[in-house]
Amino acid sequence: MGKRALVVDDEKLIVKGIRFSLEQDGMEVDCAYDGEEALEYAKNNKYDIVLLDIMLPKLTGFEVCQQIREFSNVPIIMLTAKGDDMDKILGLEYGADDYITKPFNILEVKARIKAIMRRSDAKGNARETASVLESGSMRLDCDGRRAYIAGKEIGLTAKEFEVLELLMRNPNKVYGRENLLKLVWGSDYPGDVRTVDVHIRRLREKIEDNPSEPKFVHTKWGVGYYFLNAE
Repeated sequence: MGKRALVVDDEKLIVKGIRFSLEQDGMEVDCAYDGEEALEYAKNNKYDIVLLDIMLPKLTGFEVCQQIREFSNVPIIMLTAKGDDMDKILGLEYGADDYITKPFNILEVKARIKAIMRRSDAKGNARETASVLESGSMRLDCDGRRAYIAGKEIGLTAKEFEVLELLMRNPNKVYGRENLLKLVWGSDYPGDVRTVDVHIRRLREKIEDNPSEPKFVHTKWGVGYYFLNAE
């Protein structure tokens, strides 16, 4: 695969197992065992994927995820020991792209990683058509994966960016939540439509002056979401 991963968990046997399996696929793997160490690795290296446990010493996985999002859009998969929906929703709120509940099958982990890589590569190829999208004060640099409002960069997660890019490329087209889930997260993603709602809410908080009265990303009640080109 020629990709690089960061695996973060305080259970060394879990880290060892994931590392061995990913290295068998040709990935380069760095390992961290607490939140502070994970953050240092993320700041000083470039990764294609981060596997991040929630329950960590020093800094929680949520805190690490939130701080990584201040400087990077690297895809993050949260590892949670609980089947609690609130953990999953919180992970998405803090900027995670996916989550896996322990105990997990390593084949499932590898399948999720490959699906994320596949979508990233496909989007990179598709982006060759139009590399910059603009609407009113918003500018989307699709090659650099950066968003700007009135010239100021807005920090979006990978999935927030992908949702916005899809909607901007198809203004006034209404996308149902199920359809957005399939197009952005992939048909093999096991989550539900609440994932879409969480990301739309976070996106509006970042790009709208008043998220409750959006200018860009609108809701068509009972149908889905759409982008309205600004003057």
